[in-house]
Amino acid sequence: MRKPKINLESLVTEQRNPASMDIDRKSMEEVLRIINAEDKKVPIAVEKEIPNIVKAVDIITETLRKEGKLFYIGAGSSGRLGVLDAAEMPPTYGTDSKLVQGIIAGGWEALWRSVGGIEDNGEAGVSDLLAGVFSSKDVLVGLSASGRTPYVVAALKEARKMGAKTIAVTCNPNSEMTRMVDVAITPVVGPEVVTGSTRMKAGTAQKLVLNMLSTATMIKLGKVYENFMIDLKPVNEKLRERAKKIVMALTGVDYETADKAFEEAQRDVKAAIVMIKAKVSHEKAVKALEQAHGMVWKAIETAQSQRL
Repeated sequence: MRKPKINLESLVTEQRNPASMDIDRKSMEEVLRIINAEDKKVPIAVEKEIPNIVKAVDIITETLRKEGKLFYIGAGSSGRLGVLDAAEMPPTYGTDSKLVQGIIAGGWEALWRSVGGIEDNGEAGVSDLLAGVFSSKDVLVGLSASGRTPYVVAALKEARKMGAKTIAVTCNPNSEMTRMVDVAITPVVGPEVVTGSTRMKAGTAQKLVLNMLSTATMIKLGKVYENFMIDLKPVNEKLRERAKKIVMALTGVDYETADKAFEEAQRDVKAAIVMIKAKVSHEKAVKALEQAHGMVWKAIETAQSQRL
């Protein structure tokens, strides 16, 4: 008897969900309640992976501090999620567009429609990775619900061969990807409501993990003070006004004082905050921020101690 090339029965994400066996016979409200009940399992599965997410964030943060880059690579829904997370970094945290990059099997066309068969091409995964100027000082996060996508597996192998750090995000434990990376993040969300439709729970889990990876990294890199995004680039009038409001909210000063400090700080929100809270010049605020590796709270303490 001819054996299947892929043993789908071994993949949690490909199994049938007992809760939705007769979903096609249910009322609309019953259908939605089944979906909702299954979705509630996702954050619990992600929570169990927090220790591994911590390890991954530490690797990513250290890599970016050493002037390396973060790459996501995936196919289909997983690939789209990686590209989305990467695309959000420049407007949200003022990063260079090359600092965090998303690679998807099939290229830009695959972002809006399916490109059949490309996920099985391991050579394409390697060539696409190298086309992004990936190097040994970077970190690669492989995204695959199944944990076996050839396009992603080959790219991870290439990254490891180069000596780079690697991370896997998959919803199948003990998959091929989990055995070949420095850190494996495996939120096991169980079978999908519609069998094999991993854009659902598995996709949601991957999205939550990516939110945590990038957000926690940016916090540790000093892109957040208290709970404000303070590295936004004030490239237009609306953003300049938002920047001043952030300065006002974090320092308690009035509009005129915030406006003056903002301009003296050469429209740098972080420097303006340090200037006001530590009562120092722009030059001293910038120096304190450099010494504190961009962490505003630490820069304020440093500037205040040097002023005494």
